Order: sequence, then structure tokens, then C-alpha cells
Amino acid sequence: MPTALGRRRTSRKVSDGLGSLPSRATPDAESSLGFAYYFGEGVLSNYRVAAKWLRRAANQGLGNAQNRLGLMYERGEGVPQDYVSAYLWFDLAAAQGFPAVAPNRERVAGRMTESQIAEAQKLSREWKPTRP
Repeated sequence: MPTALGRRRTSRKVSDGLGSLPSRATPDAESSLGFAYYFGEGVLSNYRVAAKWLRRAANQGLGNAQNRLGLMYERGEGVPQDYVSAYLWFDLAAAQGFPAVAPNRERVAGRMTESQIAEAQKLSREWKPTRP
């Protein structure tokens, strides 16, 4: 719309972070976006949006995204609190050689029943990386 100076003002819709990166976005780019939303770096902190981007990277086998997603499931940040899912993501991050994930997995295991641990381990064994 024209202003008094004859310039056009454009309306910009503020994204909620649910838009998509180009289809060729790398897991590292998706993870970086997830961490930005988690910690509020350059954007407003939004755990739900962070979980979306971190899950995309974690599903492709990125250990740091798997670890953070495990923490989010353990704490119920942006996702329902779910110890089986937390253990799964910690276990997958450990398989990627992600440093210092073992204490996270052990901590959440201490809150789980034997059958929940067995379920999480089964899911971990059957897990296959995917590309969105």
C-alpha cells in the first residue's frame, strides 16, 4: 500500500517455524534450526517447532539431534513426556558415538519398568534412518 512518500509497504507474515527448508536441506541444517528454536537463538524459543526440526534431523541419524530429542521427551518439552521415546533417542545417539549420552540413557532407564526398557531397546534395534 502506498505511503505518503510513495513507497510501498509490504506486509510480512511472521513464520511460526513450520515452513519447510528446501527439499535438499541437510540434517545439519535441520538440526541447527531445531537448536535455534530450542534455545531461542535468533528466533523466539518454541519447543514444539524445535522438536519438529530436531526430529527430521534425528530421523536421518544425526546424534546431537537424537540426544536433544531424547532430552525433550524425558522432560516433556514440546512433546508429550515419554520415557520409552527418550530412551530410544538416547540409545540411537549412543550408537552414533555421541559423547556423554550414556548418563542420559541411564537416568531415564531408572524411571522405567523392565518392559518399557525392553520396548525401547526393541524399537532401537528396528530403527532405520529415513529421509523426509
